[in-house]
Amino acid sequence: MTNEKIIEIIDVSKAFKKDKAQDLLVLKDVNFTMNEGEIVALLGKSGSGKSTLLRLISGLLNPTAGKIYYRNKEVRGPAKGISMVFQQFALMPWLTVFQNVELGLEALGIPIEERRERTLKAIDTIGLDGFESAYPKELSGGMSQRVGIARALVVEPEVLLMDEPFSALDVLTAENLRTDLIDILQEKKTKIKSVLIVTHNIEEAALMADRILVFSINPGFVRSEIKVDLPHPRNDQDEKFRKLVDQVYTLMTRPVGKAAPEVKHKVIDMGYRLPQVEISELIGFMETLAAPEYTGRIDLPEVADIYHLEIDDLFPVTEALEILRFARVSEGDIELGQKGRELAEADILEKKKIFAAHLMSYVPLARHIRRVLDERSDHKEQEAFFTSELEDYLTEQAAAETLKVVIDWGRYSEIFAYDFNTGTLSLENPT
Repeated sequence: MTNEKIIEIIDVSKAFKKDKAQDLLVLKDVNFTMNEGEIVALLGKSGSGKSTLLRLISGLLNPTAGKIYYRNKEVRGPAKGISMVFQQFALMPWLTVFQNVELGLEALGIPIEERRERTLKAIDTIGLDGFESAYPKELSGGMSQRVGIARALVVEPEVLLMDEPFSALDVLTAENLRTDLIDILQEKKTKIKSVLIVTHNIEEAALMADRILVFSINPGFVRSEIKVDLPHPRNDQDEKFRKLVDQVYTLMTRPVGKAAPEVKHKVIDMGYRLPQVEISELIGFMETLAAPEYTGRIDLPEVADIYHLEIDDLFPVTEALEILRFARVSEGDIELGQKGRELAEADILEKKKIFAAHLMSYVPLARHIRRVLDERSDHKEQEAFFTSELEDYLTEQAAAETLKVVIDWGRYSEIFAYDFNTGTLSLENPT
C-alpha cells in the first residue's frame, strides 16, 4: 500500500425524493479516502447507504452535496478507471461467457483483435478458461459471479467496486472465490490498484480488508474505522483474527457516539422502522439463549459462527429483542433479561401473554393500533389507514414492511386480529 490517494470522498450526502414533502436522506457527510494498494470494506446494516455510496463513486449517481474525486478529478459521471461488480450476476442469457465479458469493450469501441485478447485474458485470470463458449444456464452461481468479475476486469480498471459480490453464493463457493480474488490482487495479475467492497459479513471483511469502515444507519455515515494488520492468507481461527471480529461486533452493537457501553433500554417512537423479524425467530433465539450451555448469555460472533448468520440475519433479531426488552446487547454479547428467560421457559399460552405485555408496553405502533380499534364503534380499521399514518415518517415500502411486522406480532400475541382478504384489523377473529 502507498500513501497516494486514488479515491477521495468529501462531505458527501445523498437524498432521494419521497412522495411526501420531506426527502429521504440516505447518506450524510460521508468522508474517507482510499489509497493505492489497499482493500477497503464497507460494513453496515441494510439501509445504511453502502450500495448507494458505491454508485456515487462509480458515477452512476450524483451526490446531493459534497464531492468525490478519482485521481484528483471530480467524478461527474461514469468514470473510466472505475469498474463495478454487482450482487446479482445480470448476465445476458443469450450470450456466451466470452460474449458477456466482451460486451463492455464493444461499448467502448475497442478494435476487435484487442477485444478478443483482453477478453481471453480476463477469462483466464478469473479461472474460467475452457468455458468461453458456455451459456449462463450452464454455469453454477460461483461461475456466474466469476463472469461478472471478469466483465469488470476486462475494461482494465484501477478501482474495483464490489457490491456484496459473494452474498448470493454458498459458503464454500464464496470462500473459494474470495481466496482466488485476493491471490489475483496480490500477484498483480490486473491493473487494479484498490478495491472497495460492500459486505454484510463481518468475517468476510476481516478476511479481505486492510481497513474496515463501519457504517451507521438513518442516515448512513462512517461511524468507525478499523485498520487490519493481519497478513494474508488469514486464518479465521487465529486468536488475533477472532479478536478483530469481536472488536467489530462490539463497535456495531454500541450506540452511535458512545465510547463505552451503557446498559440502557432501546426506546422507539411510533414511526420507528421495526426490524423484519418473524415471531418464530424471536422465540427460537430466546429458547436457544436459555439453553443450559449458554445460561442466557452468548457472544454474538459465536452465534453467527454456529448458525452461519450474517449481520443482516443476526442484528434484526437482537434489535427486536432489545426493543421488546427481552434482552440486552453490550460489548458484542447478548444477554436475556428476566422476562426473556420466563418467556423461553413458558408454555405456549404463557409465551403469548408475556409477549403481548411487552409489545403493548414498548412498541408504540402496536399500542396505537389497539387504541384506534378500541375507539371505533365496530372495533375495526383498514390497514391502509395505519400505512398512511406511517408514511408521514417512513417511505412507502418501509411503512408497509413495518406495519406487516407489527401485525404479525400483534396477531401472535392476540392483541388484535387481521383479515388478509379484506386488509382489516379488528378486535375479533375475522370470519
